[in-house]
Amino acid sequence: MNDLPSHDPNRCRVIGVLDDGVASLGATALAHLRAADVVIGGARTLALFRRTFKAGAVTHDLTGQLKAVPGWVRAAREAHQACVVLATGDPLCHGIAPYLAQHLCLEALEILPNLSTLQLACARVGLAWQDARIVSVHAADAGEWQRGAPPTHGLYALAQALRAEQRLLLLTSPANSPDRIARLLLAEGLGSDFHMAVAEHLLQPGERVHAQLSPAEAARMRFAEPNVVLLWRTRPRPQPVRFGLADSAFEQRQPEKGLITKQEVRAVSLARLQLRTDSVVWDIGAGSGSVGLEAARLCPQGHVFAIEKNEADHAIARRNHAAFGVSNYSLHLGKAPEGLDTWPDPDAVFIGGSGGELAGLIAQVLRRLRPQGRLVMNFVTLENLATATQALQQLNADWDVLQLQAARSRPILHMHRMAAENPVWLVCAGVGPMGHGAHGPVVAAEETAHG
Repeated sequence: MNDLPSHDPNRCRVIGVLDDGVASLGATALAHLRAADVVIGGARTLALFRRTFKAGAVTHDLTGQLKAVPGWVRAAREAHQACVVLATGDPLCHGIAPYLAQHLCLEALEILPNLSTLQLACARVGLAWQDARIVSVHAADAGEWQRGAPPTHGLYALAQALRAEQRLLLLTSPANSPDRIARLLLAEGLGSDFHMAVAEHLLQPGERVHAQLSPAEAARMRFAEPNVVLLWRTRPRPQPVRFGLADSAFEQRQPEKGLITKQEVRAVSLARLQLRTDSVVWDIGAGSGSVGLEAARLCPQGHVFAIEKNEADHAIARRNHAAFGVSNYSLHLGKAPEGLDTWPDPDAVFIGGSGGELAGLIAQVLRRLRPQGRLVMNFVTLENLATATQALQQLNADWDVLQLQAARSRPILHMHRMAAENPVWLVCAGVGPMGHGAHGPVVAAEETAHG
C-alpha cells in the first residue's frame, strides 16, 4: 500500500463519515470527496453529502448491492476516474474496507478513517473502551433469541461474548435492536449482571443518550434508528470450574438419585473426547446433561448439541442448563437418530443412551465425524459392550476399551472404608486426519450413568 503516493488520483479513497455531514470531515477527506468522479455509498449517506459532489459525478447506491462495489471501483480505476467510497465511522471497524481489500489489491485503496460511532457513544457516557469487545449484530433477522439457539442465529456471537467479557460495544440493526438485545440478556439470566446504554441519532439534531438502563427497562422500550448499544457488567464475571465438577453440581433424577455419569468416569470420558476450544460436540442420550454441559464449558468457541428422549430427564437437563451459565448448548427432546441429520458434523460424540439403536448410531456417528474426530461410549453391561465392539468390528473401525473401577471413601464409626462404584467400560473409536475410515479414537458413550 505504501508503494503508491497518497495523491495518486487512481486510488480509491474509502472515507469514514458521520451523521453531521461535512463537519465530520477533515480537509484532505473533503478535498477527495469534492474531486471525485465516482461516489459510492449507502442511500442515506449519499443524500447527506449530495451537495458536496462535483457536477457530473456518478453515484452508486450500495444498499443491498455490496457484491457490486468492487466492480464499480475497478471500472472507475480502469477509466482513470477519481473514486470515493463513503462508509460510516471507521471503515476498518466492521465496515466495508476489509471487504474491498479482500476483493481488490491493497494498493488500490487508501483508507481515511473517522471516529467510530461506538467511540462517540463511549465518550457520551464516559465509558473507557480500550478493553471492550466490539460485536456487530448487523445481521439478518433471525427472530427473538431463545435459550439454546444454534450458532446460525444472528445473535449467537453476542450471546457467547456476554459470557466472556466485562464490556461490550454493539453495532445494532433495525431487527436486532436494543430492546431485543435486552430480552436476550433476560433470557440468558443476565438481566441483573449488566448495565445498558443506548445512543440514538448520534451527531444529529435528535441525538439522545440513555446512559443507565437496566435490561428489564430496555426490553420494554423502543429506540430511534440508527443507534448503538454499550454494555458493562455490574459485578465481576463468574469464574466457574470448567472440568471435573462434583456430582452434586448437577440436579439428578429423584428418587433414583445418581443416574448421571459419575465424576471420575465423566472426567476420563471428556479427556478421551479430545475437545478443543471450538469443537462441535454431540451428546446423545443426555440424561441430566452433565457431560454435555461440562463439554460446553470446555469449548467456549464451539457448540454442544444434546438430545434426550425421556421427558423427566429432559426437564432436569433444561434446569441444569439454566443454572450452568453457558449459551453454546442446544437441548432437544427426542430419540436419536431422529433429527441428527440437521446437526453439523461433530468433532466429538458422547453416547449416554442409545434407546436400543446402538449399532445404527455407531455407524451414523462414524460416517459424520470430522477428521480426527472422537467417539466415546460408556457401558456397565456385558451385552451392550458386546453390541458396541461387534458393530465397530463390522465397520472396520479402530477402537479400544478402557475399564474404570473407582472406589470412594465412606465413614464407618469414627473411621473410613472404601466403597466400590460400579465398573464402567469406555469404548472409544475415532477418525484419522484424512477423514472417515482412518485410525484414531473418537467418541464416548454411556448407557447407564445417564448424562
